Amino acid sequence: MFKNQPKGLIPAALSNMGERFGYYIMNAVLVLFLCSKFGLTEETSTLIYSFFYAGIYVLSLVGGIIADKTQNYKRTIIQGLIIMTAGYVVLAIPILATPGNKTWLLVVTCAALFLIAFGNGLFKGNLQAIVGQLYDNPRYAAQRDSGFQIFYVFINIGGLVAPFVAPMLRSWWLDFNGMVYNGDFPAMCHQFLSVTDSMNTETLNNFYALLTQVGYDGATSATAAVQEFCTRYLEVFNTGVHYSFIASVGAMLVSLAIFVWAKRGLPNPPAKEKAAAATYTAEEKAAMAKEIKQRMYALFAVLGIAVFFWFSFHQNGTSMSLFARDFMDTSSIPPEIWQAMNPFFVIVLTPVIMFIFSRLSKRGKEISTPKKIALGMGLAGIAYLFMTVFSLVMGYPSATDFKALSVTVRETMMAGPWVLILYYFFMTVAELFISPLGLSFVSKVAPKSMQGLCQGLWLGATAVGNLMLWIGPLIYNKAPIWVAWAVFMAVCVISMGVMFAMLNWLQRVTDTPAEPAPEAAN
Repeated sequence: MFKNQPKGLIPAALSNMGERFGYYIMNAVLVLFLCSKFGLTEETSTLIYSFFYAGIYVLSLVGGIIADKTQNYKRTIIQGLIIMTAGYVVLAIPILATPGNKTWLLVVTCAALFLIAFGNGLFKGNLQAIVGQLYDNPRYAAQRDSGFQIFYVFINIGGLVAPFVAPMLRSWWLDFNGMVYNGDFPAMCHQFLSVTDSMNTETLNNFYALLTQVGYDGATSATAAVQEFCTRYLEVFNTGVHYSFIASVGAMLVSLAIFVWAKRGLPNPPAKEKAAAATYTAEEKAAMAKEIKQRMYALFAVLGIAVFFWFSFHQNGTSMSLFARDFMDTSSIPPEIWQAMNPFFVIVLTPVIMFIFSRLSKRGKEISTPKKIALGMGLAGIAYLFMTVFSLVMGYPSATDFKALSVTVRETMMAGPWVLILYYFFMTVAELFISPLGLSFVSKVAPKSMQGLCQGLWLGATAVGNLMLWIGPLIYNKAPIWVAWAVFMAVCVISMGVMFAMLNWLQRVTDTPAEPAPEAAN
C-alpha cells in the first residue's frame, strides 16, 4: 500500500489528519448544538450549517489564489492552521445562552465558524496541491491515484475517532452533574422556557413524568420542576459540548507542529514552475495554451458532477443526523456517533478497492479516473435507492408528523442500526470512487502555475453542493421522508449518465500533457 510512495506523503497526511480530527469533532455536533444551545429550528440550524460548510470550500478558492500569487504555499497553510485554532478557541468558551444575550452570542458563534472556514480555506486546497506536486516526479507519477487514496485514509482516521469525542465529553459532564443524555430534552426545554404556556397541560405532565423516570428530584409542582430542570439541563448539556471544542484546539496545535516540522521536505509548486517556464519556446507555449484551455473545460465538467455528489453525500451532517436522532433508538448510541461509520468504512475499504484497481491494471483492464467517478455516482444512487425503498416499506411520514405520534407508536417504527450501516457502506464506496480520485484528477489536469487555484475550484464545487444541503432537511420535515431520499437518488443517477456521456473526451484530455517535458523543451 505504501510501496513506491514519496517520503513527503505521510507527514502531509498526518498534518491533514490532525486538522480533520479537530474539524470533525465540531462537525459531528454542529447542527444539533445550534438547536440545543440557541433553540433554533432544524431548518435554521441546517441553513447556518450549509453556509458554513459552503464557506469552507468557497474560501479554498481564496486560499488557492493567495498561495499562487504569493508563491508561498507553506506559509499560507501555517496561517490557515493558526486562524482555525482561534475559531475553535472561541467556540470552546462555555457561555449560557439567555434571552438577553442570545443574539450577540449567536453572532459570535457564527464569527468563530467564519474563522474556521477561512482558515480551512487557506489550509486544505494548498496542502492537496503540495501532495499533487509530489507525484509530478516521474518516479512516482504512476502512484498518483493510490497516493491520494492513502492521503484520504489518513483524513478519515481523524474522522473516525472525532465523532466519539463530543458525545463522550457531553455525557461525562451530564453524569458529573447528576443528569443523563436524552436527545429530546433540549428541544423540550427550549419550548418550555421560550413561552411559558407553549406546553399544554398534558405535554407538561408527560415531561414531568419523564423527568421523574430518569431520576430527577426537583420541585414538587410540575411547572416549578420543569422550569428548574430546563434551565439547568441546557446549561450542563451545552457546556459539555463546549468542552469538546477544547479537543479541537489541541488537534489544531498538533497538526501545526507536524507541518512546521515536515515543511522543508515538501515541494513548493510555484517555485518549481518558475524555473521550468524559461525553457519553453513560443510554439510550445501556444500549444500549451490551447491544451490548458481544454483541460480547464474538462475540469469544470467534472466539477459540475462533483457538485451533485457532495449535495447528496454531505447529508450525513444534516438529514442523516436528523434521521438517526428521530427514527432510531439513541438511548445507547447518540446520533452523532453514526457519522463515524463513514470514516470507518473508508479505512477498511480503501485497501480492498486499491487492491481491486491494482489487479485490474495488471490485467490490462485499468479503469480510468473519469469512469471511476461515474461509477461512484451510480453507487451513491444505490444508497439512496435503498433508503427510499426502506422508508416506503416502513410507511414513514415526514419527520414533523412522525414526532407528533405517541412514544409507543414511534417505538414500534424505529429503524435498526443495520439501516444506516448499509447506507454508509454504499455511500463510502461511492466516496472512494469520487473524492480521492477527484483530487487526483485535478492534480493531473491542473497547470502547475494554477495548482492551488484548481484544487480550490474542486473544493469550490463542494461549496456549491453544500449551499443546497438545507433542501434535504426541508423535504425531510415537510413530506414523507422517502421523497427526500428519492430526490438524492435521481440527482446521482442523472449525474452518472452525464459523466458516462463525457468519458471519451475526458480520457483524451487527461492523457494529453499540458506542458512538454523538460527534455523536449531543451
